[in-house]
Amino acid sequence: MAQNAPNYAQLHQIKYVKLVYHYLISNAIYLLIVPILVAMLLHLSTLTIEDLMNHFTMLKSCSALVVFLATVYLMSRPRNVYLVDFSCYKPHERFMMSKQLAIENISNIFDDESLIFQQKILERSGLGDKTYIPIDTIPFKYTFSSYVNEAEEGIFGAIDDLLAKTRVKIRDIGIIIVNSSLFNPSPSLSSMIVNHYKLGVHVITYTLGGMGCSAGLISVDLAHRLLQGQANNTYALIVSAEIVSAGFYIGKQRSRLLPNCLFRMGSSAVLLSNRSSDRRSSKYQLMRVVRTHKGADDRAYRCAYIDEDENGKRSVSLSKDLMAVAGEALKTNITTLGPLVLPMSEQLLFFASLIARKVFKRKMKPYIPDFKMAFEHFCIHAGGRAVLDELQKNLDLPEFLMEPSRMTLYRFGNTSSSSIWYNLAYSEAKGRIKKGDRVWQIGFGSGFKCNSVVWRALRTVDAAKEKNPWTDEIQDFPVHLPC
Repeated sequence: MAQNAPNYAQLHQIKYVKLVYHYLISNAIYLLIVPILVAMLLHLSTLTIEDLMNHFTMLKSCSALVVFLATVYLMSRPRNVYLVDFSCYKPHERFMMSKQLAIENISNIFDDESLIFQQKILERSGLGDKTYIPIDTIPFKYTFSSYVNEAEEGIFGAIDDLLAKTRVKIRDIGIIIVNSSLFNPSPSLSSMIVNHYKLGVHVITYTLGGMGCSAGLISVDLAHRLLQGQANNTYALIVSAEIVSAGFYIGKQRSRLLPNCLFRMGSSAVLLSNRSSDRRSSKYQLMRVVRTHKGADDRAYRCAYIDEDENGKRSVSLSKDLMAVAGEALKTNITTLGPLVLPMSEQLLFFASLIARKVFKRKMKPYIPDFKMAFEHFCIHAGGRAVLDELQKNLDLPEFLMEPSRMTLYRFGNTSSSSIWYNLAYSEAKGRIKKGDRVWQIGFGSGFKCNSVVWRALRTVDAAKEKNPWTDEIQDFPVHLPC
């Protein structure tokens, strides 16, 4: 037994050596500049007045060129995009439902086998007893009006809260992007917002459908492109919502029963700006967007799929390949993201590992870059307990960094594309967001897609002044989750 015990002293030494290595590589530029500056000063001390005057004339010419090039760069560089603020909808208590009550409410519409299966999934899902299910779905009447009511409840609730927080006038919003996978009426959800808030005739609207739980980050990318291009000094409003009642399945196929157990009410509203004057009042600056699409692979394309069962009932089907596909998509995504965000020390270690395995045929595990050196906060889509376990394993993350995602799943369930914003709201309510912190949001969705967005905090978020769905109960978290 003692022989298999880990050598903690050796592990501590390895960690210390790695930290020293990281420090040396990260500060290599400064270590190189110092001797160069010393050499330059020694050389200058040997020059005469005439030599210095000749150098000064040449320096003026070089300075003029530098000023010209700097001006061209500043005029042509992409605009910065800021996240002014965001809000997450907290449903009314009348929608709150425990796992046991949820099972009782569906006991008369499923056979015993399907009911027991859903009960077992719920017990292992990572969801708590205070998630929200739209009352209109009980006794689960599939009506268009119930879908509309749920959409209006969540979308308008999130937007109203956001406008109250930011004090931005609705007429100043020039772009509206709404994403919802399952419910796409005509007129569109974005048109529903325009009508409700009586927006101007020149507002640009988009509605994204069928893009799964990663659509919120796709919306961020679309808004980013619009704000850097045709839009001039304006705001972009992004709304992420999933209509639970539109996806409820009454049947026997287990792959279609899984969404019944995981998805819950939730929506978010995000306000982006390209106005330089908004930098002071904004919370975050958008740094990176990396999108990965594995749709060319048939297995990935069909792992989260909407079609009909043998009885003609339309619903979402989740295949057994979902976790494997998600892992592959994540690896592809971080292969692109890594060089953009990781410190040089981690990139060198990864490159050395790759050379050792591919060139020298060494039998060794691939080196997993330490993304904890690139980010202080991880907002991982709360798709389910298995999804979070897989990502924690792949990224080698400690439980503390997984806490926002696990608590979001526990308290609100899988709210689809809005879950990453509930994650960030949790960290803000805990008072963990400090100026300069880097936030990595990771989303997965049908297609199959894996998307990453990186933010940098422009200021420390004061938890005492923050108002979000966690504010009134944050002292009760984290909670212990059974294994």
